[in-house]
Parts: sequence; C-alpha cells; structure tokens
Amino acid sequence: MISFLYVIIGLNCLVSMQAIKDASFKDKLIFSPYLIKHENQWYRLFTHSWIHADWQHLFFNMVSLYFLGEFLLNQWLIDFGVLKGNIIFLLLYLAGGVAATVLPYIKNKDAYSYKALGASGAVSAVIFAAILWNPNMQLGLLFIPFPIPAYIFGPLYLLIEYFAMRNIKSGIAHDAHLGGALFGILFVLFINLDKGKDFLHLFF
Repeated sequence: MISFLYVIIGLNCLVSMQAIKDASFKDKLIFSPYLIKHENQWYRLFTHSWIHADWQHLFFNMVSLYFLGEFLLNQWLIDFGVLKGNIIFLLLYLAGGVAATVLPYIKNKDAYSYKALGASGAVSAVIFAAILWNPNMQLGLLFIPFPIPAYIFGPLYLLIEYFAMRNIKSGIAHDAHLGGALFGILFVLFINLDKGKDFLHLFF
C-alpha cells in the first residue's frame, strides 16, 4: 500500500506548481475569510493548504512534513496497522489544515484584503502530533546549534509563535501555525490520552 504521506507531498507539489505558474488558479484556491463569509466559498478552508506562494515556501513545508510526518506515520503503522495508520494520518493532516483557519477566519472575516495560503497549519498539526507521540525525540531550531528534546521544543515553539502573532507584522500566519499545533495536540489526546500524561510527566 502506498504511503499517504507521499500522496500528500505529491499532491502539494503538483497543485502548488500550477498555482505558482498561474495566478488566477491560485486566487481560486487561496484562503479568503471575506469570500468564505460573504460569498459562501467554504471550500477555501480546505484548498488553501494545497498551494504555496513560491518554491521556497513549498520546499520548507514539504521537508518539514516529510521528516516529522514519516517518523509519526511509521509509528502509527506499527501501532494501528497499515490501513488504519494511513487513514488516521490523513485525517490529522486534512483536519489540521482546516483547524488552522479558525483563528484567521475569526479575526479577518470582514477584511477583504486578507488572504493566506500554504500547508503550514496542517504541517504544524503533524509536527505537534509527532511531538506528543514521542516527546523524547531530539529536534532542532535554526537559531539553536544543538538538538533539544521534543517536550522542550514544543512549548518553546508555541511561545515563539504566540509572541510573533501578538507583536510581529511579518506576513506569516502565526495564528494558523498555533491553530494547527493545538489541533495536533488535541488529535493525539483524542486517540491516546496516555500520550498527554506521558508528556506532562516528562515536562514537569
């Protein structure tokens, strides 16, 4: 059975390639809270996470998804079996992308000029599901020259994203990153509450 992770990455690359070449195609799929509310274009809650602004944006998201996603999916294939593990992973990714739009939608539903795109919210859901599933794994940040345990990395990342959301106007959807991350945490707690207990035990 083909890994759903590779299907997700392949579709992201194919759809994003078209969006990068064709601005009108991108505009049809991009996340626009105003159009969702006033024109009932609800499909944008889903389609925005399959397109990217440029090759760098696509590359960064897909590399992050590949490394943490493969790690998590392989564990779920062992724990749940091939079919169920793939399906659970797919649900995490798809629902995580939609969940990441909740905060941006609430804040910008009447802002006609606000638009966003990219898989960052869905990828954040996968990353934080992986962190909660295996909090002892070692992760790195660009500005930290050595790896740190996931149970330290996760809270640190959330604090950085929250600070950036409140204080930095960068054009990066930090609220979507937070929304995706929180969904990834809740998703894992829903399927295995003991993972949350293990994380808290390590952290405290």
